[in-house]
Amino acid sequence: QVQLVESGGGLVRPGGSLRLSCAASGFSFVYYSMGWFRQAPGREREGVSSISSRDGSTYYADSVKGRFTISRDNAKNTVYLQMNSLKPEDTAVYYCAATVNDYDLEYFVSYEYDYWGQGTAVTVSS
Repeated sequence: QVQLVESGGGLVRPGGSLRLSCAASGFSFVYYSMGWFRQAPGREREGVSSISSRDGSTYYADSVKGRFTISRDNAKNTVYLQMNSLKPEDTAVYYCAATVNDYDLEYFVSYEYDYWGQGTAVTVSS
C-alpha cells in the first residue's frame, strides 16, 4: 500500500522556521522524484519545490526561493522541506507528492504526480 505521510507542520511566528518531513512507503522511493505543494484557504494548489530522483536537482517557486530548501534521504525514504524566514503568506496545507517522471519538475505540474500525502498544516501568524 502506497503511503506518503507528512509531518512537522504547526504554528510559527513570522520569521520563524519549520521543517516538514514526508515518509514514503509502498513504492520504490529512490526512483521517484518528489515535490511539495501547498494550498492556502480559498486558493488553488501551487507547487513549492521539487527534487529529482536522477541527480538530486532541485527547483523552487519564485515565492520561496532563498527561504526554503528541499532535500531527500533515500536510505530513509523521506523527503524534507526546510522552511526559513516564514511569512504569513506561507500559511497553507502542505502536501508532498511523488512522480515517476524526471522532467518538467520545475513546472510543478500536479497531474503528473502519481501519489499524494494527506497534508500538514502550516500557520504563520503573530
